[in-house]
Amino acid sequence: MKLRRHKENPILKPRGDDWESIEVYNPAAIHIDGKIHLLYRATGEYVKYISRLGHAIFDENLNLVERSDTPCFTPDLELWEMSVEDARITPLEGRLYMTYVITPTPCPPYSVRRRLGMPPRPQARTRISLAEVTYESERLSFQRLGIITPYGSNQRDTVLFPEKIGGQYAALHRPSAWIGDGYPTERPGIWFAYLDGLPGRMYEHRLVMKSEQPWESWKVGAGPPPVRTDKGWLLIYHGVDENRVYRAGAALLDLEKPWKIIARTPEPILEPEEEYEKVGDVPNVVFPEGAVVIGNELLVFYGAADKVCCVASVRLDEFVDHLLRAS
Repeated sequence: MKLRRHKENPILKPRGDDWESIEVYNPAAIHIDGKIHLLYRATGEYVKYISRLGHAIFDENLNLVERSDTPCFTPDLELWEMSVEDARITPLEGRLYMTYVITPTPCPPYSVRRRLGMPPRPQARTRISLAEVTYESERLSFQRLGIITPYGSNQRDTVLFPEKIGGQYAALHRPSAWIGDGYPTERPGIWFAYLDGLPGRMYEHRLVMKSEQPWESWKVGAGPPPVRTDKGWLLIYHGVDENRVYRAGAALLDLEKPWKIIARTPEPILEPEEEYEKVGDVPNVVFPEGAVVIGNELLVFYGAADKVCCVASVRLDEFVDHLLRAS
């Protein structure tokens, strides 16, 4: 079963001549008081390639209500944050938490460097930081809590579970350095870990998912935070093939032991087909990063071609049933 694209895609495009003039993509999403809030990654120039987060508000019919003129979250240079990227938001115990990628060495992707004739740069391994998000009068504020991923593991795609697992905080993460000798996977995969607090230290890491199908043969990574259903945790994830085409898949994880996969889509649920997904700064990319459930409708927000923000949807109950049958 495929996700249905919104007829007005893309729902956010670059604008102006400043911080969000060249790319707006990979949006986190949260549903509060009848409004959908997106925190999207934005860049305004290619040389320094600094990413910030913008804030846009939609109603439940996906009409744009408000979009910030200034970034809502910017790098903190004192913390070696030269760029903040690819946020996810999780409601947990009555609070909102945001995971996000930090790096002291932001660098444009290879496709951009090749197009502009830019040489490669040394790059530090990325880490994941945590912030608490406060919502008041349709405004979001942030309190940084610190880094939560293991040093040197080269992390992206880290999402918190929206409730404790076995009485402990828990997350899925994607340590790109944990491959090959000494590890149970040859390609970057999705791992489960407990946390001893928020913020806290990750421990008891378990491999959840590695590449299986040709369309995800290069690597896989978690998308939005897992969505609880009666039949398991619904995980939307991305898979990348050897040609660097990004597609979306889905899996159902055990509610009590989410390192166990109940079901998994053999085919992608969304793949680059539209021009805005095939043509951009990184061509042929759909990158799911935010999800909200309204009634029985699952809305999946994704970045397309590292250029714009889009959304696709499906009936949640039908999708979970199909996932179980397809596996």
